[in-house]
Amino acid sequence: MLRFATPLAFLLLLPWGFGLWRLLRRGARRALLFAPMHRLPARTAGWRSLAARLLPGVFAAGALLLIVAAARPQTFFTRERRTVDALAIAMSVDVSGSMEALDLSEGTPTGPNAQTRLDVVKRMFARFIEQRPDDLIALIAFGGYATTRSPLTADHGALLQILKATSIPKSEFDEQGRAVSQEELLTAIGDGLATACARLQDAEPKTRIVVLLSDGESNTGIITPEQAADAAAKLGIRVYTIGVGTTGRAPFRTRDAFGREVIGYGEVRLNEAQLKQIAEKTSGRYFNVRDTAGFRGAMDAIHTLETTRIDRNVYNQYNERFLPFLALGALLAALGVLGNLYVVGRPL
Repeated sequence: MLRFATPLAFLLLLPWGFGLWRLLRRGARRALLFAPMHRLPARTAGWRSLAARLLPGVFAAGALLLIVAAARPQTFFTRERRTVDALAIAMSVDVSGSMEALDLSEGTPTGPNAQTRLDVVKRMFARFIEQRPDDLIALIAFGGYATTRSPLTADHGALLQILKATSIPKSEFDEQGRAVSQEELLTAIGDGLATACARLQDAEPKTRIVVLLSDGESNTGIITPEQAADAAAKLGIRVYTIGVGTTGRAPFRTRDAFGREVIGYGEVRLNEAQLKQIAEKTSGRYFNVRDTAGFRGAMDAIHTLETTRIDRNVYNQYNERFLPFLALGALLAALGVLGNLYVVGRPL
């Protein structure tokens, strides 16, 4: 679509029209009385005479194009203001080492398409994001500490790319095989929840929720889960907690003495009582998922949450189109003025 950013510039058409009328009126009234017409040559109109008649029109056309350029023509996509049902959602995801367990894989955890817990989480969260196109959604990841991977955004395409790139940090080991970085081994649930609440604190939608997912128990962090839950309750933020798996043995990918990839089993611990307490304190709900179908059911249940109607502006990118009018108008105006001076021998 076409629009003019400064339409008041078209008021210049008034002096332009007056000037055009003066040019045409002056040309029509100029004449010379000459009685013996038979003495004149048959062809009296040379190229200079033709230029004298055309150049004022060329100048007028150039001036008209300059006025159009001053009005700043622009092309843009349709702009609208619409009312949508929207939530502000912060998804806080556990990326500790236990999220590499394969027990959520569809089929068997030792099959060729085995997926880690985090792979399944990313797939289900991506499906959830696509179901809620009008929501503002943030992504927080926490292991030994919490980080904001994406602030609240309506750009779900960018959010999905960030979610896809989320991974489990790898620990470094010294010569004795001891972990140098505990980031992979620890779980800071309180910090993950507190960071999510900070992202939601000033959100526009009145309904603000946190989807907190963990497969372990809080064993590090600056803020305890209880303190973070109290803060969420005071802010009116509802927290839905998802506990992945259970306490016991879970399959992991590992390597044997010959470097071959094999399936091993390790102990995992899930503190369901802690996650339930967080949900109850914030008027949320706790879900325990032990397979992909259960995870899908939990996310579908959260999808039925209440919403808040908000007005949202759809902004557009404007493309300036005045430059061709400016260039051609300046060229024609200059041609009209200089032509009259140097070809016809008089100013306009």
